[in-house]
Amino acid sequence: MDADVVISGAGPTGLLLASELALAGVRVRVLERRLARHQESRALTLHPRSIEIMDLRGIADRFLELGRTVPGWHFAGLPQRLDFSALRTRHGYCLFLEQARVERVLEGRARELGVEISYGHELLAVAQDEDGVEVAVRAPGGESGLRAAYVVGCDGGRSRVRDSAGIGFPGTDATMTSMLGDFMVIDHDAIAAVGEDSPVLIAPLESGATRLVVTDPLRMRVPASEPVTFEEFRDALVRMAGSSFGIAEPRWLSRFGNATRLAEAYRAGRVLLAGDAAHIHFPAAGQGLNTGLQDAMNLGWKLAAEINGWAPAALLDSYHTERHAVGRTVTANTQAQTLLLELTLLPDYRQPVTALRELMNDLLQIPEVNSHLAALVSALGISYASSDDDPLVGARMPDIPSTTTDGRRLRVSELLHTGRFAYLDFTGAREGAAAVAAGWGDRVEVMAGDPPSTAGDLAEVLVRPDGHVAWVRRRHETPDVAARESALRTWAGAPRQAAVTA
Repeated sequence: MDADVVISGAGPTGLLLASELALAGVRVRVLERRLARHQESRALTLHPRSIEIMDLRGIADRFLELGRTVPGWHFAGLPQRLDFSALRTRHGYCLFLEQARVERVLEGRARELGVEISYGHELLAVAQDEDGVEVAVRAPGGESGLRAAYVVGCDGGRSRVRDSAGIGFPGTDATMTSMLGDFMVIDHDAIAAVGEDSPVLIAPLESGATRLVVTDPLRMRVPASEPVTFEEFRDALVRMAGSSFGIAEPRWLSRFGNATRLAEAYRAGRVLLAGDAAHIHFPAAGQGLNTGLQDAMNLGWKLAAEINGWAPAALLDSYHTERHAVGRTVTANTQAQTLLLELTLLPDYRQPVTALRELMNDLLQIPEVNSHLAALVSALGISYASSDDDPLVGARMPDIPSTTTDGRRLRVSELLHTGRFAYLDFTGAREGAAAVAAGWGDRVEVMAGDPPSTAGDLAEVLVRPDGHVAWVRRRHETPDVAARESALRTWAGAPRQAAVTA
């Protein structure tokens, strides 16, 4: 094997996935057809759950020191903002940070962990057999082949990995397009004169440029493949906002649409998909990049477990089960948001849709409604389906602090920096901690400590490497050694030796 895993695509999803695999000792090769990283930034924001998963690996500060935080975000561009600060998280905000900078940090992390990243290497096709995958590659020196145990397509909406694996990509074609432009020269006084009611999205970039996004009814049916001209963009601004804002020196012009597609499967044998290769949609509320990062976090430890030989049966298949359901939710809510935007631009629908938007805006002022949609957009509300009746199982583990037996004060996220499971024993008896350490200490970080007030009635908790809860026992429940061992075997595989019983 030339590598355990070949990843096609050095965008945020591919780079985070590569880091996760390398953290677990997996040999990774990343192929990127571009000759260098993008300097343009399609996405501009990291949502709370994405910042949380960076915190799980101890690298959140690398992003936070580069961007600026805002306490909320929007749903369908409605004036009433979603309040992320009201959600149960240490990171109740959106981080405004350009994608180019996100990629720079993630690439640095991947290289620290020994990942080989090959720019100017284009994946042409994949063919799998029982033992591995053959990858055809076009490089500066000509065409060649690589062999790996698995291939992951993080290569965007036109994924060659997905096409080579024969995975369907059903959905809908674009019914509208918007235009994006990053300009080095702009009249800020003209922008201020328009105020917050401007139909144009305006965002200052760290590079000194200003991003404008406009949806022009006269140009919204132009295919996304047609290049945007400076004159077209300027004319659209005048029609929509009454001003060209003095734009000049365009650094980047682009057109994007609301085509929405979801891969039929996230796994086909030894081929897997993540990010835009698995799902595309209109960038409503900025969920695309964030969903891809969360795909990578879910897949990384599971694929590493398979390669390292301890994965329980069906663990790798659970990647599709869990993340395909999330993909369905994201594509559905972005379609709803897009429709609320698109129909306001059509004369026949403008009046009733304006009334609907006003109603939605009123509903967002109800705290419970606001929190529901904030949890949806931020991905903090994701809970993976489980047969367990406890609502915490499948949900994100709260980042509670605790004191270990040797006096260290740690948060749950700090236990997960190694990319392994975390087992928390708040019973005071310590038998569970001893049993888990004896049987699964090579895969599970064990903490036996006094329960903090924030732990409530938790007695024992098994937390997955991606921060979701695999198993829990409450204080009012009878200690159950068999249930604990069953959960460990289901998620963390067979013990390395006979587990100490309690």
